[in-house]
Amino acid sequence: MKIIMLGAPGAGKGTYAKQITQKYDIPAISTGDIFRENIKAGTELGKKAKGYMDAGNLVPDELVCDLVVDRLQQEDCKNGYILDGFPRTIPQAEALTEALKKQDDGIDFALEINMADEAIVERMAGRRVCEKCGATYHIVNIPPKKEGICDECGGNIILRDDDAPETVKKRLEVYHEQTAPLIEYYKNLGLLSVIDGSKGLEQCVADISAVLESK
Repeated sequence: MKIIMLGAPGAGKGTYAKQITQKYDIPAISTGDIFRENIKAGTELGKKAKGYMDAGNLVPDELVCDLVVDRLQQEDCKNGYILDGFPRTIPQAEALTEALKKQDDGIDFALEINMADEAIVERMAGRRVCEKCGATYHIVNIPPKKEGICDECGGNIILRDDDAPETVKKRLEVYHEQTAPLIEYYKNLGLLSVIDGSKGLEQCVADISAVLESK
């Protein structure tokens, strides 16, 4: 099963991708990881990407797509994969569709984790991260055993600037402008399934499983 995760920042895409990975034993793939791996290994694609990044420029859509498709050829993707954070724009989606089509391949599911902006802002405002080990908490849903202290390493738990309400609202604006059109794109391809992200983790995972096992 080849899956694309869609949804606004803070809707829980990463959390659900992790659950799918564990349940179906397929890798969750992010462009950030792909860039780091290729640059570290000194591949030709990695060198090209590094050239753009070192110059302070965005890596072109075509090159990003080439890096992603190259990653999808690896052995751990033979039974499927989850793409989280790619594609972000319609041109990237079109490039991915065409690249996979050339290999007689394609995406099976596009899962949209749907949540109202107000709920996302509220959720993110309650999120806390350990500044030492990166463990995540929520002051209501997943509080640490001791207020302000990480259960894992004893480090301080902080509200990241990225999770502050003003920042989250700006990120949501960018999402609606650039990335939300992907929902219509994959709907038109007959691949979209909408998951109600307000139902909570357990129910959302059950709903996702029902979609993935429907084919």
